[in-house]
Amino acid sequence: MRSSAADLLQAIRNGGDVPRHVAVIMDGNGRWARGRHLPRVLGHRSGMTAVREVIEGAMEAGVEFLSLFAFSRENWERPATEVEALMALLVEYVGREADELIAKGVQVRVLGDLTRLNPAASAAVDDVVRRTSSNRRLVLNLFISYGARDEIVRAARALARDAAAGRLDPDSITEELLSARLYTADCPDPDLLIRTSGEQRISNFLLWQLAYSELFITKVLWPDFTRAELFEAIAEFQRRDRRYGRVTA
Repeated sequence: MRSSAADLLQAIRNGGDVPRHVAVIMDGNGRWARGRHLPRVLGHRSGMTAVREVIEGAMEAGVEFLSLFAFSRENWERPATEVEALMALLVEYVGREADELIAKGVQVRVLGDLTRLNPAASAAVDDVVRRTSSNRRLVLNLFISYGARDEIVRAARALARDAAAGRLDPDSITEELLSARLYTADCPDPDLLIRTSGEQRISNFLLWQLAYSELFITKVLWPDFTRAELFEAIAEFQRRDRRYGRVTA
């Protein structure tokens, strides 16, 4: 018999350190819809419920940073009707959830190449980021129009410009200096990466930041993902021995 969310939450509270930063590749909306003979956009809409579940579960568990991969740079290549529907869902999500996020103390950050958003989506993003900027209970990073290789290239260009202008000695460039040019400059690296739908790849998400993250892959499709699945992933994280390449004598 599967443990309840409440039992799992109590277990992780007794189980040791909780990951400060959890990242999630939210995958499986399309397959969820296809399995029910529904349009793909209804899978994306159902996935919005899972977003709320994970945000609330993260706060209950004591997670400080939650990063959700919502829309990749590659997703712009999907059919125009699906892209338009996803942008409309972003606007709908912000309109529906902003007051609740503010009340719960969630600070929303939207990270990626936001210049490609349509005016309505851009305005919605600006609004929720501004209205939640003073919240501190949970930092929610929504990655939209994001690709990790592009992020690293942007960081390298910033360092190159500083070096070319004489503001930076190229020999002084360190991992820390490059990290400071990433979208996540003021966030700790993820301790735990969760991927739904059973796919076993990182899909160009946080390639630099995930260097030592623990990976948890579940076959659960994103719209079916609940806080109980989140708590199971955290419990598994607590059972792992994180050595960062070192061994214990």
